[in-house]
Amino acid sequence: MNRARLFYACLIVISMIAIPCSAFALGLEAGVGYWKQTPSGNISYVPSGTPTANDTLDLKSDLNYESKGNAFVRVKAELPLVLPNLYFMATPMSFEGDGNKTFTFGNENFSGPVHSKLKIDHYDLAFYYTFLNLITLDKVHLDLGLNARMINLDASVTSTATGVTASKSLTPIVPMVYVGLQVKPIKAFSLEAEARAIAIGSSHYYDYIGRVKIKPFGPVFIAGGYRSEDIKIDTDNVKATVKVSGPFVEAGVSF
Repeated sequence: MNRARLFYACLIVISMIAIPCSAFALGLEAGVGYWKQTPSGNISYVPSGTPTANDTLDLKSDLNYESKGNAFVRVKAELPLVLPNLYFMATPMSFEGDGNKTFTFGNENFSGPVHSKLKIDHYDLAFYYTFLNLITLDKVHLDLGLNARMINLDASVTSTATGVTASKSLTPIVPMVYVGLQVKPIKAFSLEAEARAIAIGSSHYYDYIGRVKIKPFGPVFIAGGYRSEDIKIDTDNVKATVKVSGPFVEAGVSF
């Protein structure tokens, strides 16, 4: 699925969530943003035998991945009574580059120029409850809950000389803890932070977001901030330590 089709698919999912929820939600927020993603770290995939240090590919020095901007979409719905609030977010993420190295990836041995791609698209759905808003007269919101993240990881390497390709795909669903904090000293301005995290054994996945949001008129908001993800996995013969971070801008509506 290309970037445009993915983006429109996410908008459709947001509409499917937002429109029914708007009929009985206490609050609704939907936004579209642009995140400049800068990658670092390494990855290896050797399904048979023992990988050598040379099989670990550095995203920058070996694969020459550079910063890339991608759109993202999100929607939050605050529901009444004892129902948990909902938070959906779709984050496309992909990189590609040309390198030159001798290594093993999959069951293929590569030597010389290669072209590689790494996709780590992910989709979040959090169920959370909000605290402190009543006792602070709606100036502070503390969100606590659980987040399910579906990851679409796809890595491939192609020899420029021979056309030989090796690839690996993973589509895990990762449970994470979700924590959010919004501080609104005045109605038109807020400072926000979000964290999604899990650590199991030697693997972990941390996702942090900081946001400054302004509402210039009516329900419309504009925002800017910084997002950082830290991923370390060792599963199904894939070992990866990847960090992606950078600034973002966003616009949307909040009722």
